[in-house]
Amino acid sequence: MDKLKTANLYRSELIPVSGKLVERYNKCLIKLGFTKTKLKTFSIDGIGWSPEIAEEKNELHYLNNGDANPHGIIISPLQKGKPVYVPFHTFDRDIMKFVFKTHGNKINDITRDCAICLDFDQNIDAFYEPLDVLKYNTITISFHLINNLDKIKQQQLELVETFNRDHNFIDETIHEKLLQSAKTYGDLRTRDLNLHELQFTTDSFYTRAFGGVYVLRDFISPIIVFEDETWHKEAIKNVSYDVLIYHIHQTELMDKLRDHVIIEYDLEAVVNTKRYHRIKKFEMSQHLKKTQHPIINILNDPLLYKSYLNKLDIESRKKIMSVERYLEKLETSNQYKIADIVDVKLFEALHQPHSSLDAKHQDLIWMLLVNVSPKDVLYLYWYDKEAFYKSFTAWDDSLKEWAIETISNNI
Repeated sequence: MDKLKTANLYRSELIPVSGKLVERYNKCLIKLGFTKTKLKTFSIDGIGWSPEIAEEKNELHYLNNGDANPHGIIISPLQKGKPVYVPFHTFDRDIMKFVFKTHGNKINDITRDCAICLDFDQNIDAFYEPLDVLKYNTITISFHLINNLDKIKQQQLELVETFNRDHNFIDETIHEKLLQSAKTYGDLRTRDLNLHELQFTTDSFYTRAFGGVYVLRDFISPIIVFEDETWHKEAIKNVSYDVLIYHIHQTELMDKLRDHVIIEYDLEAVVNTKRYHRIKKFEMSQHLKKTQHPIINILNDPLLYKSYLNKLDIESRKKIMSVERYLEKLETSNQYKIADIVDVKLFEALHQPHSSLDAKHQDLIWMLLVNVSPKDVLYLYWYDKEAFYKSFTAWDDSLKEWAIETISNNI
């Protein structure tokens, strides 16, 4: 990952945490039912997740109390607008935007001397079977201050009211209570510490529960797509819901997505795009073995590219050039079928969300598509960074350089 960090492509917008903020963060962890971190310094993203603490606890989603009970932590107003690097749901980023849009000014004030624990409650105590993800509807976002600062403010107001009543101003006991509270927590009387609950309504989304599930319910009929084969087999046993259930690598999935006007393709148009050339170059890289030149040079130099293409076995060449071969044959006769000539995974990689979808749904469908056939390094990085990082670690160093160049220059 060092190459990605150097290129500012690996979690480059994390917020450093040290000193007093570590103490407040630990108080949030305890309040949420977790254990403290032993780290003296670490970094966090927009929802309060820390890669260093995840590594320390050996638990990527350490802010979850089970898949059905995710949480967040706000210790700084700097978290506003920051990425959520490992969202448990695709709507987590939208939730944090909603939180800061609604309570931004109060968060600025509260985090001067306090931290905020977030509870995302979808009225599901625990998941028991994979189709429980269909129960997601309205999520209630509630806020809890460490040390119950909002309740202490109320106590201060009650003490002041008692102090002003009758002759209580001469009562030294009340004096002492007021002074002690002010010394410990400051004068909270004029602070607005009331963060009312928020309601967030979900539509189609992706969740990492049950090994990863896409819930598409804003189309002709609900479609559930599982990344995990075991949970997919478990889900298809359930006949309680009127939904279509697929595994992400079922060939029938792409047919159904096209039928439901969720995805589309245009081979004649796509071959003239930068995206197609990225995909074809990546496909080429998968067939290169023991090269005399660095892979980045082969992919970027047209002469070297042709030279190595012609050195490949005939089946590999046919696979890499299958789209062009199909379009050429189509000019002479319409009897040819895509499936007869174009490589299946290459064909899948050239699909895109249907143009009729709104932007939010297009992002979700792009995420699904880049995982159906992860051949576009740029879109994989954009729409599923964790999947990209996982693939990146297994690549040849020279291929890594090409990927970084491609992403950095958006080519």
